Amino acid sequence: MDSAQDWHSAKALLEWYVELGAVDAVGDAAVDRYALEESAPKAAKPAAAAAPPPPAEPPKLDHAAEAARLAAGAQDLDALAGAMCDFDGLELKKGARNFVFADGNPAARVMILGEAPGADEDRIGRPFVGRAGQLLDKMLAAIGLDRESADADRAVYITNVLPWRPPGNRTPTAEEVAMMVPFVTRHIALADPDVLILMGNTPCGALIGRSGILRMRGNWTQALDKPVMPMTHPAYLLRNPAAKREAWADLLEIQAKLRETP
Repeated sequence: MDSAQDWHSAKALLEWYVELGAVDAVGDAAVDRYALEESAPKAAKPAAAAAPPPPAEPPKLDHAAEAARLAAGAQDLDALAGAMCDFDGLELKKGARNFVFADGNPAARVMILGEAPGADEDRIGRPFVGRAGQLLDKMLAAIGLDRESADADRAVYITNVLPWRPPGNRTPTAEEVAMMVPFVTRHIALADPDVLILMGNTPCGALIGRSGILRMRGNWTQALDKPVMPMTHPAYLLRNPAAKREAWADLLEIQAKLRETP
């Protein structure tokens, strides 16, 4: 029997294979389609979600500029007190009990600038009311001055560089002092005293840019077009009673200045 196929028979057989789905060419080696691969194909990693952008930082407030703006806008002492009370530039404000603005007669010829409230001042809300303040009242009385006087010639007006008590009565930092200087200078301009007394290093640094109160005390200088007398703080005199002699000499200088100033 002749097994050879003619062209037409071979073509018909090939078309039948195609209809059955045998469309791949036969290779020289057999292929086991059911055999497992040596390693399973790795699943494609899902595309990583885009990280959200970092939150925008709130703009930093320029507290020094804000202090200058608020101080310049205060047209009287009540407005200045309100502006200072609302000012949030000093972090230590959060730990203070009371806002301490001033005491005495704003029309007084003498204005005293101290450092900051202490524990008693923070509790009561008035400057220089503790032991140091009581000594100050006695010192002023010795030259005929009284913070309670309605007479401008005999009265005294008292305030501090900082209106809030620093934690633990620490010394205010240079940054804290600089932030309050616009308020201090505006306060002096509105009160308009004839003589300024700077009690200690902090107010001297704020107004005349110098420290070393033991060297400066007793020597007249100028600030804001006003005569300025640096003096040791009454708290220092409580710790060093021997320094009261020098403080008395400074008080006599102040008394003489008031007499010669119309």
